[in-house]
Amino acid sequence: MITVIKRDHAGDEVWRYEGKVLERGPSHIVIEAIFGRPDRPMGYVTFRQGDRLIETFHSDRWYNVFEIHDVDDDRIKGWYCNLTRPALITDEVIDSEDLALDVFVTPEGMVLIQDEAEYAALGLPQEERIAVMAAVEAIRRLVAARLPPFDQVVSSP
Repeated sequence: MITVIKRDHAGDEVWRYEGKVLERGPSHIVIEAIFGRPDRPMGYVTFRQGDRLIETFHSDRWYNVFEIHDVDDDRIKGWYCNLTRPALITDEVIDSEDLALDVFVTPEGMVLIQDEAEYAALGLPQEERIAVMAAVEAIRRLVAARLPPFDQVVSSP
């Protein structure tokens, strides 16, 4: 097990939970975690208590990706991408600073940008804003090419 510490942009801890390590690489880690909070409707998807999340964190990228599997039938409900500063990954902890902007990718590959006003209000330095916008574009490219972790995106009917 590994502990995930989610922080806000100022570095204050917001949430802490545990996950099972599935894969480690030189600059990333993939874990499995269970959504342990009450159901959380987001408008475009509902995180349900018991949903299985396959979470990928990077120490060299400005985002993480949560592949959401439904608690009832394990179908993929989509990918929730947090725009973050690069994560600090150790043997015991994944420490991630969330920058408010989110990207949700539907199972069909539609890319939805969320929380733009909240992100703009943070007043991040120019170099961080550039890195975040580059990360959004990197996510778009991965989705369009159906590359991991978006390789299970299905074509629209």
